[in-house]
Amino acid sequence: MKSVITVTGKDTKGIIAKVSTRCADFGANIVDISQSVLQDYFAMMMLVEIDELSISFGDFVDELRLLGEQNGLLIQAMHEDIFNSMHRI
Repeated sequence: MKSVITVTGKDTKGIIAKVSTRCADFGANIVDISQSVLQDYFAMMMLVEIDELSISFGDFVDELRLLGEQNGLLIQAMHEDIFNSMHRI
């Protein structure tokens, strides 16, 4: 199973490191990552495998949201099935 993680906010040093470290802390494996900086704004999308999470997916979502709040970012994690259903034509 996979999850799509989006991160947006003001660009600062270490955003990718903080998010990828938190993913690794809970057993999520980054499969793909895309990021860009638009003037002073940071945007990133990650695809992570969540089969080996050490916590429930709901708790993983909450942990990432909390990390975002602590760093002035909006971090959202969505199960791949939900993401695909929302973007199916």
